[in-house]
Order: sequence, then C-alpha cells, then structure tokens
Amino acid sequence: MIDVRNFNFFYGEHQVLHGINLEIPDRQVTALIGPSGCGKSTFLRSINRMNDIIPGTRGEGLIAINGENVYAPSVDVVSLRRRVGMVFQKSNPFPKSIYENVAYGLRIGGMTDKRRIDATVERSLRRAAIWDEVKDRLNSSALALSGGQQQRLCIARALAVDPDILLMDEPASALDPIATQKIEELVYELKSNYTIVIVTHNMQQAARVSDRTAFFMLGKLVEYDVTKTIFMTPKEKLTEDYITGRFG
Repeated sequence: MIDVRNFNFFYGEHQVLHGINLEIPDRQVTALIGPSGCGKSTFLRSINRMNDIIPGTRGEGLIAINGENVYAPSVDVVSLRRRVGMVFQKSNPFPKSIYENVAYGLRIGGMTDKRRIDATVERSLRRAAIWDEVKDRLNSSALALSGGQQQRLCIARALAVDPDILLMDEPASALDPIATQKIEELVYELKSNYTIVIVTHNMQQAARVSDRTAFFMLGKLVEYDVTKTIFMTPKEKLTEDYITGRFG
C-alpha cells in the first residue's frame, strides 16, 4: 500500500529524515515509535504532504501509494489528502454542529444531495463508534463534547470522505484511560477497512494496537518488523534499550 524508498526530508537546510526505507502493508496498523524529536511525526505528515504547509520544507526520494509517487509534480495535493486522512494529537473540531463537522468535507467535495449527506454522516459516526452517543444531538455544538468524543468525531470527519489510509498522530495522548481504550478499540476495528499509520509515545499502546512497528531515532529508521518481534526479540541493541526504558 505505501512504499517508501530512500526518503529524506529537510526543514530549510536542516535534514530531519535520513534515507527512510519501509513498506507499509494494506489494512494493517503500523505504529511509529521513538523518543521526542526523532522524526516520526515528520515522517507521518510526509505521507499526505501535510509538511508542505511549512515554508522551506522539502522531501526527496519516494513515497508511493499504490505505485503513485505522492511527491510527483502532477499530484493533486487536495485529492491526496482526501485519500489519506489525518487525525491530530489534539482534537480539533470545527466550531459548528456535530452534523456539520462530519458533513463539511462532503460539501467541500461537491456533494449536495441531503439524503446522501445524511447517510454518510450517520455511517461515519457509526464507524467512529460515537453514533449512539450523539444521534439525538446532531445539531448541538461539537465543542460541547468531551475530549474523547471530540477525538472520535474528528475520526468520523476523516472517514466521511472515504479515505484509503488513516494517519493518526498520537490520537490518545491527551485523553484519560477510558477514552484512550475506546480509541484503541476503534483503531483495531477500523483496520479491516483502512490502512492505519499511528504515531505513539505509549509503548504499551503500540504493542496492543499495531501489527507492525517502526522504531525511529535521530531521523533514521533503526528497525521495522512485526510488532511482536520488535517488542520480544528486537534485532538492534538500540531498539532493545528503548523498549526496555533505558532511554527515551
């Protein structure tokens, strides 16, 4: 699904990613772990070119989705971001109703049929496991929801435009344990329909939700393997030291 070959990334003259090579499989959860500042969020945002909004940045090398290089000059970035949804660390609902938060992307995409919008909003909220909690107050402000509900609403908003890939940048780091568990259960359920890449600082979370894990350090990919292998029998001493809490 996502093929990365010798990918480098720069903020101005400062290189933050060095020769990243990995293949992210379809309909699995891939976790990116590593200490703060190791490049994992930068790499995540490179997949749908969210870093483009920062002046002076550039990527070199290949990130291909289904064989198409996302950095090719012909790529429509808006279309790319529709196919590759993003959920951020801090939930960021629009100051609109719950319904309009989910419908927003559909309207931007040109959908006008109210019946279709209604059906897509409901389907997206169901997929994000929040429909039963909000179905009787769809016209209420999204800002009145709890933090965990806001995050699941943001996931529903990302799902509404029917992406192939879902990128999640520490989606549960600001949430309490119960809300975190709901997000983790949701991630596990969603992988049957979506390819998911998740950045997490929480080692236990990576072990619980992911099929494969990539360990980053100082902008380099140190090790990438099946999650069980990374946590139980890592090949690299650096990986073992991080997993066992010797640094990080």
